[in-house]
Amino acid sequence: MLYYLFEYLEKQFQFPGASLFGFLTFRAALAMIFALLFSTIYGKKIINFLAKKQMGETIRDLGLDGQKEKAGTPTMGGIIIILATLIPVVLLAKLSNIYIILLIITTIWMGVIGFIDDYLKKFKNDKEGLKGRFKILGQVGLGIIVGSTLFFHQDVTMKEKLPIEEQRALLVENPDIAPSKLFAAETKSTKTTIPFVKGNEIEYAKLITWISPDLEKYAWIIFILVTIFIIAAVSNGANLTDGIDGLAAGTSAIIVLTLGIFAWVSGNIIFSEYLNIMYIPRVEEITIYIAAFVGALIGFLWYNTYPAQVFMGDTGSLTIGGIIAVIAIAVRKEWLIPVLCGIFLAENLSVVMQVSWFKYTKKKYGEGRRIFKMSPLHHHYQKSGYHESKIVTRFWIVGILLAILSIVTLKIR
Repeated sequence: MLYYLFEYLEKQFQFPGASLFGFLTFRAALAMIFALLFSTIYGKKIINFLAKKQMGETIRDLGLDGQKEKAGTPTMGGIIIILATLIPVVLLAKLSNIYIILLIITTIWMGVIGFIDDYLKKFKNDKEGLKGRFKILGQVGLGIIVGSTLFFHQDVTMKEKLPIEEQRALLVENPDIAPSKLFAAETKSTKTTIPFVKGNEIEYAKLITWISPDLEKYAWIIFILVTIFIIAAVSNGANLTDGIDGLAAGTSAIIVLTLGIFAWVSGNIIFSEYLNIMYIPRVEEITIYIAAFVGALIGFLWYNTYPAQVFMGDTGSLTIGGIIAVIAIAVRKEWLIPVLCGIFLAENLSVVMQVSWFKYTKKKYGEGRRIFKMSPLHHHYQKSGYHESKIVTRFWIVGILLAILSIVTLKIR
C-alpha cells in the first residue's frame, strides 16, 4: 500500500524521498525493521492475551529434563509470526506480484490449518488435534493451488542466456552491451536447478518424455505432484523440529535468509548474467516477503529462546514450513531443500527410522527396538544429557554450515 502511495506521489508531485520506495533494498530493509518491531513490541501483548485466554501448552510426560516447567507456557505464538510478516508485506510489497500473492495465500492457508490443530488440542481436549488426514488434505490443496499457478500463470516465466556464439557476436559488436541483451525473451518453463550436477538444470518434462515425447503435455501433473510433496515434507519437517525452545524459529530464519539471497540474485539480471544462473523476472519481489519473515522470526525468538515465554504451536510451525517450501519452488531451488533444510530432513528421517525399525523388530522379535533414545532427533540428544540450549545452538551452527554450502552451489556445476 505504501509502495503504491509513494509511487503515485512521485509521479504526480515529485514528492521528495518518494523514489526510495522504488528500490527493492530500501523496502526490504523497512519490511524487516517493521516486522522485528511488531513481533517484539506487540508480541508481548499477544503473549499476555494468549495467557489470559488460558492458551497454555499441555505437556506430555516424556521424561525430559525441564519438561514440567514448560507446562502452561502460552502456545499458538505462530500468530505473532504471521501478523508480523503480513503487515509489512501489505504495506511495502507489490501486491499485484504473483509470487507475493501465492505467499500470502500460503501463510493464511497453513496458518488456518495450524490454528485449527492448536484449537482442537486446547479447547476440545483432543490430544491429537486435527487428524493427520485433514492436515495432509490441506497441504495437498495448497500444493495444487501453488503448483498449478506456477505452471500456468503468464507472469511466471524465465529467461535463458543466448547461445555462446550469439553472445560473443553481440559482445564483439558492442563490448558495452547491457547484460539484459544477452538473454532471450521470456518463456514459460518448468526448468529448475539441481545442485552438484553438470549443467545444473533440469526440465520436469524430461522426467516423462524419455518414455514418449508425446507425454510432454502432461508435465504439469509431474510439477504439481512434486510441489505437493515438497510442501507436505517441509511443513511436517518444520513441525517436528519445533520441539525445544528456539530451534524451529532460529533454524528457519537461517534457511529463509539463504533463500532471500537466491531470490535476489535470480531476480536481478546483472547478477544472473554474472553467476550464469537462470533469470526469473519479477521473483525479486519475494525479497520483501523474506525480509519481513526473517524479521518476524527473529522478533519471535526474543520470547521463544530458552526459557521460552511462548511456543509457536502448529499455527507457526506448519506455516513456516509451507512458506519455505513455496519460496524454494518459486526461486527454482526446490532440489536444494535436502541440503538447505538438512535439519528438517534429519528430524523427519529420525522419526521415520525410529518408527519403522520399532515396527519391524516388534514383528520379527516380538519386542520393539529403537535406533535413537527418542525421536525426533533433538530429543535423542536431550536424553543423552545435553542441555536444550546447547542442542539448539549446535543445530543452528549446522544450519549455518548447510546454508553456506547451499550458497556455494551457485558456482558449483
